This record gives sequence, structure tokens and C-alpha cells, in this order.
Amino acid sequence: MAKEKKQNQSKRDEQAQLLDLLRSILPKIAPDPALAEKIYSACEAELRVKNRVHSFEKFCERIELPDLEPKTLEAVKQQLVAGFGDADLDIEPNEDGKGLRVDVSLPDGTQFHSRIPVRPAGAELSDEQEITMKFVAFPVALPGDTELLWALAKRENMTNDEAAIALTKVEDEFWASKPGQKLLKDRVEKSFPEFIARVPAGMLGDAGLKRHYKLPETLKVLRGAAKKN
Repeated sequence: MAKEKKQNQSKRDEQAQLLDLLRSILPKIAPDPALAEKIYSACEAELRVKNRVHSFEKFCERIELPDLEPKTLEAVKQQLVAGFGDADLDIEPNEDGKGLRVDVSLPDGTQFHSRIPVRPAGAELSDEQEITMKFVAFPVALPGDTELLWALAKRENMTNDEAAIALTKVEDEFWASKPGQKLLKDRVEKSFPEFIARVPAGMLGDAGLKRHYKLPETLKVLRGAAKKN
């Protein structure tokens, strides 16, 4: 478990270093700022897609599939819905009866394909599940209303500052994506509440974040208890 955790962190560090290096050398080989930014954005997007594919494959590896009965397939579908939000899902048993084909199409056009083999409950599951599924509370509020909280969660190995940076980046990416641009054209307000309500769970998951509730919860201030002290 610790080894896998270090490998994942090392991979993220290597990619961050690569992007930093690219950012420093692009102005030297591509004097046109617009072209340099286009190249950088393309590389960043490609790395992000590869990470999402890797996360999707790991997600499928953790799903138990003891049989191909309708009840079991529905349970698998619910897990995929929980992980990928409003994505288009298509699951179909293989003809040999030994696995399940999974196709996921995200609103931004990204598509994932994988296969889940039939295996006894609990088989072939490793400690990776414990790593990737551990989240801790990460409530956030807007500066103008600190009593209105969004009950989010973050991976336990992330600091609050890292999670905040990741959340801001995901929000920027969401509004810049095709679904986000379509919402803006439809006159949906470009706001944090709209972002939280509409962002695909997969985008948050890729950044180490999770949405507990689509709607904010109001903070209960125990004013009565404060008066007694």
C-alpha cells in the first residue's frame, strides 16, 4: 500500500516537473506566446487524459463482479454512476460469459473502455482500494457567506491548500470545457454553486476531490451553548 502510494505521488511529481520544464523552454523555441500556450495546453490536456484513463482502469479493477446476474449488473452500474455522475454508461456482458464490457462517455467527449472479469467477491482486490477510497472532510465556503458550506471531501494525503488549488483548477477547466461553454451560452450563471452542482464526479475524482452533496448545507451555529459559557 505504501509502495503504491509513493509511486502515485512520484508520477504526479514527474508530470508537474515536466510541465514546469515545458513552460520554461517553450518561449525559447516558440517565440509566439499564443503558439507556446497552445502547445503547453495540449501537453497538459494529454497528460490529464492519460491520468483519467489510468484512474478509470483502477476504478474498474476495484469493482467486484461475482456473476453476471441482473441484480449484480445493476449494482455495478450504480457504482459507475456514483463515480462518473451524468456520463453516458453502457455495460454489456461478454459473449464468453467471463466478463463485463464497460463504456463510459463523459460530457466533454472523453470516452473510456474497460473490461471487468467475473471473479468471486473480494478476489484480486488489493490495498489500492484503501488508498484511493480514503477521503476526509473538506468543507468549503465562499468569502461572502462563510456560514454556507459545501460538504466536499479530499484525499487524506492532500493538505487543505493543495485541495483548494485543485478545486480552483477543476472549476476553471470545467467552465472552459465544451459542456461548460454550452452552459454559459444557455445563460447559466458562472458561479461556484452552479459549478459544484454540474461538474462531473470524475473530474473531481481525478483531482483527489469528492462531492458529498450537490446542494450546500447551512452551518449550524450553537449560539445558545455559547451564551452559557
